[in-house]
Amino acid sequence: MTVKKEKIAADSKKKSNVTKKAPMKRACAKKEPATRYNAEYVGFKAGDVYRALASATKPMSISGIAKTAGISEKETLLGMGWLLKEGKIGEENNLFFLI
Repeated sequence: MTVKKEKIAADSKKKSNVTKKAPMKRACAKKEPATRYNAEYVGFKAGDVYRALASATKPMSISGIAKTAGISEKETLLGMGWLLKEGKIGEENNLFFLI
């Protein structure tokens, strides 16, 4: 009987020495806030791009337009698409200007 008790005691010591690892936390991708991309929203971004180009004295890059207008590059591209479709801006060597 004492052999069983010693065995049980030895098993419990083995179990107590084992430490559990904490689960690893996974970093989630940062999500942009949901925005409704409708004609009105894109039209306002086109206005921002137009004003930025109008204030410029020379052709600007996409990042330059975004910085001047105070909007993201994604919003800049939306506005530029609108203006390109209307024929209001032109492009030469990846630099954009008003026509």
